[in-house]
Order: sequence, then C-alpha cells, then structure tokens
Amino acid sequence: MEEHMAGKRQITTMCPMNCLPTQCGMTIEVEENRLLSLKGDQHNPDSQGFLCMRGWATQEIFENPKRLLRPLRRVGQRGKESFEPCSWDEAYAMIVDAIQQTRPERVGLWRGHGIGTTGPIGHRLVSRFGLLGGFQQWSSAIVCWAMGGYGLGLTGVVKTNTKEDMAANSRTIVLWGATLASQPDLAPRLVEARKRGASVIQIDTRRTEASRHADDVLLLRPGSDAALALAMAQVILEEGLYDRAFIEHHTLGFMPFAASVQTCTPQWASAITGIEPERIRDLARCYATQTPAVIVLGGSSMFKHQYGWEPSRAISCLPALTGQLGIAGGGLGQRHGASPESTGYADVLADVTPKMPAKAAIPSHMASITEAITSGQLDVLFLFGTNMLSSFADTNELACGLERIRLIVSYDLFLNATSRRCADLVLPATAWLEDIGLKETATHIYLMERALAPAGECRSLTTILRELAQQLAVEGFFPWWNEEDFVNALLAAQKTADGEPLTVAELRRCGGYWQKNGLSHIAYQDHLFDTPSQKIEFWSERALRSGLSPLPSYTVPASEKYPLRFCQGRTLTAFHAFFDEGQALPTLALANREPQLWIHPQDAHKRHIASGTSIVIANQRGQFEAKAHVTDAILAGVVWMRDGWSGVNRVTSGAPIVSATASTVIPGAPGGQAAYDAWVEVYVKEA
Repeated sequence: MEEHMAGKRQITTMCPMNCLPTQCGMTIEVEENRLLSLKGDQHNPDSQGFLCMRGWATQEIFENPKRLLRPLRRVGQRGKESFEPCSWDEAYAMIVDAIQQTRPERVGLWRGHGIGTTGPIGHRLVSRFGLLGGFQQWSSAIVCWAMGGYGLGLTGVVKTNTKEDMAANSRTIVLWGATLASQPDLAPRLVEARKRGASVIQIDTRRTEASRHADDVLLLRPGSDAALALAMAQVILEEGLYDRAFIEHHTLGFMPFAASVQTCTPQWASAITGIEPERIRDLARCYATQTPAVIVLGGSSMFKHQYGWEPSRAISCLPALTGQLGIAGGGLGQRHGASPESTGYADVLADVTPKMPAKAAIPSHMASITEAITSGQLDVLFLFGTNMLSSFADTNELACGLERIRLIVSYDLFLNATSRRCADLVLPATAWLEDIGLKETATHIYLMERALAPAGECRSLTTILRELAQQLAVEGFFPWWNEEDFVNALLAAQKTADGEPLTVAELRRCGGYWQKNGLSHIAYQDHLFDTPSQKIEFWSERALRSGLSPLPSYTVPASEKYPLRFCQGRTLTAFHAFFDEGQALPTLALANREPQLWIHPQDAHKRHIASGTSIVIANQRGQFEAKAHVTDAILAGVVWMRDGWSGVNRVTSGAPIVSATASTVIPGAPGGQAAYDAWVEVYVKEA
C-alpha cells in the first residue's frame, strides 16, 4: 500500500458530489498520500473542464480538523454532542449485540445522498446487505427526484433525450423548474443551442442562475405547474396545433383528455399561476409550432408539494400532443433520476432472495417510515451518509420517533445535526479518493481510482458491511474476491469491441471514460412507451386503481391561515446537507454562513424587514431563525430558502402525497415522498 501511494502522480477522477444528472470530471495530483491539487478535467466528455464551487471545495475534506477519523460512542443522554473514542471491535460489538437482541425486520437502513453511498458500489451493497439480512431498507429517491418520475411514469415518458441532442437539434428549449445548480453541464449546451438560433424559455417560481440563459422568464406561483400545462394543452387543442397522426397511433385516452381540458383555459390558469392569459397562449403556440421543442424538467423542488405527482403527469402530455417524442431535439431533456436509452450497470442483486416477508416490509414511503419510527417499530437504525433531520419532511415528528430507537448508527465524514442529537455510535467514512468507485452520467461511465490511503481509522462502506455480514452470519453478501472484482461485476453489462465484458483494467486503458453501450441520444424512436399498453396514456388505469385521477389534473392546495408560501430548492454553493450543512468545508461555509430567506420587497416592507434583518420563520408546526434577503427575483406572497438546513423542515407538512399502496405502481420511481408544503409568517427577531 505505501509503495502504491508513494511518488507524485496525476490521476483522472470524478467529483464526489451527487449532482445527477451532472457529474464533473477532475484531474488531481497526489504525493506521499497527500492531495496536492485539484482542477476540472478538460477532457471529460460531459463536464469539459467545468467544476463548480462545490467540487473545488471537496479538497477541503482532507486534513480537515472536523473530519471524523475514528469511531465514537455516545457518553450520557442523547441531545448533546457528547462522544468518546472507541475501537472498531467495540463498535462492531455494539451493533451486532443490538441486532441479535431484536428481529431483523426491526433493523432499518437509511442511505442518503452523502459521500460514500451515492455511487453504485455503496448503493448496491447497502441494498444487498438489507435484502440478505432481512432488514428494512428504503430508497433515498423519495427525498429527491422520484415524485417527478412517478408522474412521468403514469403517462409513460421516463426516458430522456440527451443534452447533446438538445444542443444540436432543439429549436425551442423550455427549462421547466430546471436549474444549473442541479445540472451545471446544461449551461454550455444552452449557449451552443442559442448560438444556433434556439430560443430558451424558463418557467420557475424564482429567477435563478439559469435566467441569464433564457430569452423569456415566466414566474409562476409554487405548485401551479400542472395548471399551466393543462392550459397549454387547451390552447394547443383549441387552435388545432396537435399532431393527429401521433395521437391516433401512439396514445390512449385522447378523447376524454381533450374533453377534460376544455375548461382549463388561459384565463382559468392565470388566476392560479399569476401568469397573464396571453403569455400562456404565446407559450403554448411557441412550444407547438417552433419545433423541435424540448422540455427540461427540474428534478426535485417542483414536485415537493401535496399534489406533487400532478405537474410531471400533466407536463409529460405536451410532447405527446404535439408529436415531439421520438424525434431529434424534442421530447424531455436530461433530468435527475432519468437516462436515455442505453445499457447501464449489471444487476448485482439478481441472485438475491429477500429474507424479509413482504408483509413485514415498511415501504419506501416517507410518511410510513416516519410512522414506523414514531410507533416504535425499529430498534436499530443505520444512517449511511445522511442528515436525516434535514431531509425528511416534518422533522419534529421524526425527531420524537428517533428517541424511541435503541441504537442509531451514523456513518459519515463529519458530524451533523442528526448524529450530534441522536446517534449512539458514529463511524468514520472514507472519502472518494480513498476508495475505488464509479460514476455514471446519461451517456458515460467513469472510473474513480483509489488515490489515497484512508485517513486515520476510516473504513470503507464495503469493509464495514463485509465485516458486519460475517459477524451476523449474513450468507452470500460479498461473493467477489475484492472491491475491484465487485466493480468488474457492475461493469459486466458493458461489452468491449471484441464482445468481452468491460473490466476495471480495460476502463483504465481507456483513460477512465466509457461511453455506454447502446446509447441513443433520442428516446422512444420505436414509439414504445413505458406503460402497460406501451402507448402514451392520457387516461391511466394504474392511476385510477391507485385512487388518483386517471386523467392529468390540477388540485387546489389546502389553504392555511399563514400568508406566505414557503419553498425550498438548491444553489450552486450547497447540496442538500452535505458536509454538515456546508459548514465543515471552509469555502462552502463562507458562502453559506447561515440560513437566508428570499422575500419579495412588498412582503418585506409590510413586516419592516430589510436585507440582513434577523428573522423568524414560523407556523403552527414550529419555527426557525434566518437572515432576510429582500429580492424581486421571487414573487410576492412566496418566500424561498435553499434546502439542507436542519431547521427548514420544522415547518413542513410531512403528509403523504399518495398512499403507500399507490406509491408502488411505477417501477423504479417510488411515489413515497411526503409533502414539503408550508405556509408561514415571517417576523423580525426580537433583540
């Protein structure tokens, strides 16, 4: 190991952040087990040298005084940061003893988006450990992109065209809730498309970094996206701008859909969205006639409200109405949680028979998970790379439930709000340069070499799970020789020119880049869609059987007594609650000193609030403190904050968006997200 790590070396790797579908390449220089430098990889076919602040800041993980370097166990009662060092043997003994004293179905595994669990290695191994051990495990997609994918799945449009296709072929580009904070690699492609003459339209609840790339910006009220889409459909139908041949051959339920949107006029939608009727008509006409037109959907924030499945359900009908599916420059653009038609990783869970009876499983349904925790159904909970109190809606209820769990184990790079308050055992995680890994974009698979030996007593997730599986007699957990052999198993679905499975050795020979087999930049050229009928389903029997509207719909949100609609999203200076809410890395901490609430000048003036004023955001559920940022980049009546601050979800609803039963009807897209709705009041903080 020491010989392998000696000498100055340059290595091509990937940023460890989980900004799917963006993944940015890095070139690093290391010497004597130290990271010397880090920069964007100019040759990476996706990022082409770009690296944002979040990527640059990851070099500050190493030699960081806040980094966890040895196991810690709690001293005294939960609630305070009070830990003492312990050995790995003692840590394993605590875990094994706690699991052996209960039943497997009372053990839960919650993996977040944190470092060490985002790639296919950690993700698949946690799943394998849970399935073979008979433990509860859930999909972290329910805090992120899955609700949007659920609505798209009901219609049947889950695959995407690529950003390269958009850059080369789209005449109209609609950025619907899509931000460059989530996918910065869109920016150069937008520039390419505009140089070619393409028009870019942005639809969002606030002006973002994407606004400067847009020819037109439409700000709408939060949660009203489905109403806008239905009104666009009404205009397209009324003015005869739809594609009759495509609808006749490739869709189901057009007639009831057309009848249902007759009343969804621009005037109707204007009262809901706040967008003028004529602007809605112009948007619909532009989308239907200035073709090919692509819609780039946001991955998460626009689906977080009580009826979060409705926007993507309604929006995905627009390319079907206009025949924009299966063509260059059309369809849906790249999106978190989606991919174009291609071959990805091999299924390394195919040999697994789940040990837990189906009736004992708690579904990947946030409200059900919270209820299970609060009702005492779990005795042991593993938190892999997650600050659970910052990611779940209604964290007040969750925090009370966590107190009932006998043993909570956190595996991470740094302490965070959840581990400080609730964890009984904290395990130090390896960082990305201390493990072998893979990253996947829409078009490529990338190798992440192990460049450094683990710091301190840090152990990889693979090592920990293998050792726990051995002590718990979880048979068949790791049937590979070593980690590289496991990576080879993941790569085996990719075939080289001579028909042999792709291996790590071959991927190294290719410089660490691999374009996926079977890649098509244009989705659905065969016009076979992702529904039981293989047609676009304007009318969905699956939705009807699940207790949802079978037709695309807009539901008026339940009103609350508080006047301001609270929303959250992402910025280029932070990502969820990574790195202790951004505070562990100096560069990110400087850019994210404290929670900051965007508020419109009208709303601020009424409350005697100026930029920089210390404020309290409150409703019937709870409150938290922040500083005000007064800006007209947001609508009056709406306030906005970046996600990831542990206090944010004290005011959010936590109600299920769809039932636990309905949440399972779309393969690969669990509809288990809870609502992050909140109506609040904002006050000046008393001195």
